[in-house]
Formats: sequence, C-alpha cells, structure tokens
Amino acid sequence: MVTIVREGYPFIGACLMLAVIFGFAVHPYAAIPPFVLALYFCYFFRNPKREIRIDEQAILSPADGTVTEITPVEMDDFIKEPCNKVVIFMSVFNVHVNRSPIQGEIKFQKYYCGRFRPAYKDEVGFDNEHHLLGIENDKIRITVKQIAGILARRIVSWVTMDDRLSQGELYGMIRFGSCLEVVMPRDVSILVAVGEKVKGGVTVIGRIKE
Repeated sequence: MVTIVREGYPFIGACLMLAVIFGFAVHPYAAIPPFVLALYFCYFFRNPKREIRIDEQAILSPADGTVTEITPVEMDDFIKEPCNKVVIFMSVFNVHVNRSPIQGEIKFQKYYCGRFRPAYKDEVGFDNEHHLLGIENDKIRITVKQIAGILARRIVSWVTMDDRLSQGELYGMIRFGSCLEVVMPRDVSILVAVGEKVKGGVTVIGRIKE
C-alpha cells in the first residue's frame, strides 16, 4: 500500500488545475505537461508502507538512497565521543520520507538556515541548510541530519524536542533531492559500504556491539 504525504497535495493540486485550464483555454495537448508533472509529484511524495522489524541492537537506515561516505568523526556535540558518520544520498527518484533509525527520545534539535549547494559535495553538511536531531535511549545516542541540496529547498520536520520515536517511525522529509547523515559511536559495527543501496526503516546500517 502506498499513500501520499500531505506536503505533496499543493503541488499535485496546482498541476492538475493548470492541466484543466490549459486543456480548455489553450489546447488539449497543452494539458499534458502539467498532468505529467502531477503524476511525478504523486510519485515523489509517495509513502510506501514498510514492515519495520524492531531490533534494539540495530541502527536502521533513515532513508532510501545510496551510501556515499563513511568517515570517522573525532567528536560529536551530542554524542560526546568519537563516532563514525554514514552519509546517504537521495536522488529525486528515491522515496523521500525519513524514518528514525532507533527507538528513543529527541534530546537535541537544531535547524541551520544555510546555503543550497549540491548534496554530493563534501562540505554540504556544514554549509547547507540542515536539520539535526539527537536521539537517545538506554543503549545509545545517535544524531541524524537532514541536509538540503541544490534542488531541495525545504526540510520538513514532524517532530520536536522530547518527542518519543519508535524505531522506523516517520519524522520528516526533504523536498527534491538531498542527503542524510547518521552519526554513531565507534563501538557500533558499520554493516554497509560506500556505493550500497539502502532502504529506510529496512536496511540495518549498524549494530550495537554486545
């Protein structure tokens, strides 16, 4: 089952309205481009039903996309220890809703209004507009960062401080091409590799060591 998130309704509705206007006022063929665009927006804002297998030791991917970077981080402001960072790039064809990698409470939240550089550039995590969440439970602390790209001009968040998230629960999305960063302590085993395709709420990108 696939639904459409509410952020897509204005785009879909506007395109369908243009299709009707162009079809009657100009020519039936003139309705084709806005109608096709409306279909694309239905595709982009899709929210496919996912079966989330709860695993307290697992760190799930927060997004659909491709792993583009796995790098060490000397210190994270929220986690307060050396970490590893996994970067996931989402193209305009990927599902763009984002899911919580773990169950826990939001104990840190920061929004930075920055630039709109291409999401594959190395510096975008610092320069570009981004939304950072720190999530913790009794086992682990992690951070997830939604980063806007050259086409992604709005980061959508459906959560706030002290909200409790279930593992795999939807917490936001980024419009039109972007990337996410997941930062985890170094005692978490990384189970993905650069170039690997991942699926939000399904792919296990890390596992807490016993």
